[in-house]
Amino acid sequence: MGQQQLLLIILGVIVVGIAVAVGITMFQDNAVSANRDAVTNDLVNLAARAQQYYRRPTALGGGQGSFATIQLNHLTSKPSNANGSYVLSSPSAASVTLTGTGVELGNDGSTPVEVEMIVYADSMTTTVSN
Repeated sequence: MGQQQLLLIILGVIVVGIAVAVGITMFQDNAVSANRDAVTNDLVNLAARAQQYYRRPTALGGGQGSFATIQLNHLTSKPSNANGSYVLSSPSAASVTLTGTGVELGNDGSTPVEVEMIVYADSMTTTVSN
């Protein structure tokens, strides 16, 4: 009877260990997904502000039909927040690229979440790198 109880205790410890390992993995996956969604949401907000800048006349501090003179400080006073950091690149008359780098490690486990958004006058394109 003692060996049977010892075997059941060992089996119970193994099952609990596996359950804890699976729970930790699920929690980490959820954190990465939530960070990716938060960075994407921040980029959508910045993209909407970039489109407002595009439509606004130069006399009112806008681009008057161009993204060529846009800078990140036209869109936000803080280039980073709890979700990640954001940069603006490749401004041209027709489009501008916004890139958000999250605080969580992405799917590869070695580099942070990264989302790139190309903003046009009437649309935007999103690419998730990690």
